[in-house]
Amino acid sequence: MNILFVADVSIADVIGGAERVLYEQSTRLVLRGYDVSIMTRHLPVYQNQNEQIKGIKEWRYEINQSNAISYLKSIWKNSKILFESLQHQHQFDIIIFEQPFSALGVVKSSLSRNVKKLYVCHSLSFEEYISRNKKPDQFLKQIAYKLNVAFRKFIEKKALNSSEKIIVLSQFTIDKLNKAYKIPAEKFSIVPGGVDLNRFRPALSNVEIRNALQMPDDAVILFTVRNLVPRMGLENLIQAIAQVVKEAPDVFLVIGGTGPLKEQLAALAKNLNLQDHIRFDGFIPEERLPDYYRMADLFILPTRELEGFGLVTLEAMASGTPVLGTPVGGTQEILGQFDPGFLFKDTSPESMAQLILEKYQEMNNDPEKWQEIRKKCRRFVEENYSWDRHVDALEAFINNNSVSP
Repeated sequence: MNILFVADVSIADVIGGAERVLYEQSTRLVLRGYDVSIMTRHLPVYQNQNEQIKGIKEWRYEINQSNAISYLKSIWKNSKILFESLQHQHQFDIIIFEQPFSALGVVKSSLSRNVKKLYVCHSLSFEEYISRNKKPDQFLKQIAYKLNVAFRKFIEKKALNSSEKIIVLSQFTIDKLNKAYKIPAEKFSIVPGGVDLNRFRPALSNVEIRNALQMPDDAVILFTVRNLVPRMGLENLIQAIAQVVKEAPDVFLVIGGTGPLKEQLAALAKNLNLQDHIRFDGFIPEERLPDYYRMADLFILPTRELEGFGLVTLEAMASGTPVLGTPVGGTQEILGQFDPGFLFKDTSPESMAQLILEKYQEMNNDPEKWQEIRKKCRRFVEENYSWDRHVDALEAFINNNSVSP
């Protein structure tokens, strides 16, 4: 059976949740005997227009990023051209949309009309744009901003409406889709994300790992890894740490990730005299990420908005590291099921500081109980989340709904 994933991201570099979901779905379907291709954008970071990755052929169409209009026109035109070329060659049995931009050319092609389609919705494209881009003050720029939002809604609605089924990772995303697009409830299926239980697992001892990562001796280490963008709430976490260290001076926060707020967040930490309590480790390569989770005493998820699921929550817990998270989106669903006591009351620095100090005291007052909590985190993920379970559900849809070639 031939499957085409249509995405705006690549599995060549797994740098975020969208890439991780696409990677796990596509590579695991290949291992189950399916012929899998990916169609995505040819971004400047990729030298080749196509690439073989883990048995998957990833095809990339050209885009013109000289201005917004050229960019959108090139996506529409070139995604359609590439899809039609691939469809003539491979006769795909099912198309799985992962993001809306690349989906536009496919939806507009007559060759896709009789092919079953599935949409795996991570988040709403127009909301991500609003979150990442501040509304401008100038009138003409405001018009361009509104057109960007409107176009994203247009292409996303087209792709969603053309799909027979929409898979989401959380109820939170269903609520968002219903509010924005009034999609019938019967089109949705919740299939939670997963975690690689072999790759992310507890360490027998984290002393050597901490030494290798040059972590401070005898510190209570908090860890977070996020894109450094406004919606992640990292400025609130830094302000919370300023409150925490007044009562717990041995607390040390490690922030992984890159993004446009890098300098601003570093300046905030410096202004709050937190140089001895916060370290920015930048982009953490995939092969090193498990050790970062293992060495930490707590993982902190300070998201302010649009946390569609939160794969990092599962990765940390699978590593035996408890997670404290804001009651936002999918985080509330995961931690609410595990133990609501690990959810902050809200997204404010005060709320974060209060719960961090509470768990800090638990760690110090009853180390044996804390070790049991670590084990409970691992069991919880083993019993409820795995990529195999996720792909089982995806495969069931493929087999029940795909058409014969």
